[in-house]
Amino acid sequence: MTSAPATPATRLPSLTGLRWIAALLVFAFHVGTMRIVAEPGVGAALGRAFALGLSGVEFFFILSGFVLVWSYRNGEPRRTFLRRRLAKIYPNHLVTFALALAVASWFADPVAPWAAIGNLLLVQAWIPLDGYFYSVNNVSWSLSCELAFYLCLPLVLPWLRRARAGALWAVVVAVPLLILALWPAQLLVPEESRWWFTQIFPVTRSLEFWMGAAAAELLRRGRWRGPNLAAASLLFVATWVVATQWIRAEFWAALLAAAYLLVITAAADADVRGRRTPWRSRAMVWLGEVSFAFYLVHVLVMMTVLRLTGDWGTGLRGWWGPLAVLGLLLLNLLLAAALHHGVEMPMMRRLGPPRRARPAPSVPAPRPAPAGPVAAPATSARSVEYAGRRDPG
Repeated sequence: MTSAPATPATRLPSLTGLRWIAALLVFAFHVGTMRIVAEPGVGAALGRAFALGLSGVEFFFILSGFVLVWSYRNGEPRRTFLRRRLAKIYPNHLVTFALALAVASWFADPVAPWAAIGNLLLVQAWIPLDGYFYSVNNVSWSLSCELAFYLCLPLVLPWLRRARAGALWAVVVAVPLLILALWPAQLLVPEESRWWFTQIFPVTRSLEFWMGAAAAELLRRGRWRGPNLAAASLLFVATWVVATQWIRAEFWAALLAAAYLLVITAAADADVRGRRTPWRSRAMVWLGEVSFAFYLVHVLVMMTVLRLTGDWGTGLRGWWGPLAVLGLLLLNLLLAAALHHGVEMPMMRRLGPPRRARPAPSVPAPRPAPAGPVAAPATSARSVEYAGRRDPG
């Protein structure tokens, strides 16, 4: 499939809907690791089915690079871009940071002051010390990585815009190979820091971000070559099943990076072409919009509820386990909606820079009619453009 050329004005609602699927994968992974379902058979099945669920964060990093390059306005001041991104992530981070400290105080959990300060400033992912990068609200380590990506993107974007298509394709192809190379490379760091090096370190996690950024630039130019959404989705499901059953864990991240990228670019291209997808319905777009808040609250809420009920570490037997999972999903979704509509959106309007209206396209003055007959200009069926844009990042 050859991608249709587009402009950053083209909306990509399917990518917003896909964010919810990624958030659900991370939720399901933590359901398994927290052993909420005590029945051995059911719990083991959940663990196997969603063993790769943590890779939902990988999806978010690839998607972030894709969306930010797609929507970045040429000539936009770096300060304006950073202000907009901080207005997106920091208010939610502050609220969940304060809630996590309140929960720690309630249970008399010790909190290292320097680790809390690092978490507050979103620099914890740079600190390879146990108790630092997973401090306070532990999922916020990914925000520390995202902040590093935001700081780098305005510096790298001019190269992306000028780069030849071959160089961009080299980035797309090289990233899964580099991710795979992290496994032998981790032997160069102390053993206690290897998890941090492969899973947390912003430099290594930025590989996924730049992969998405290069793919977005290729699609923006109409130079992307890849399967359509149906084929990409089948490839992703097949990759997930095969990896879960037969592939060693050190190969998972590289395989899923490629699979996620194919789905993201195929969904974006479908939106560019104006095709219907299962991810762009009103319900899916809303779920995608609250997925950031859902991600920030879900571990904190599940741990707090299980500790309050006395089921932490033991799980619930019989049907109580699956019912607890469903109840926690709904509770997290309710709290995420409150955080999104009560904090995230108002603070983005208040703290973010005002968006300037795009100038209307100028209409050239009519030319004198030629003396002879002229054929009507051909209309390309592939030049589909939406009149607005919603940033799904």
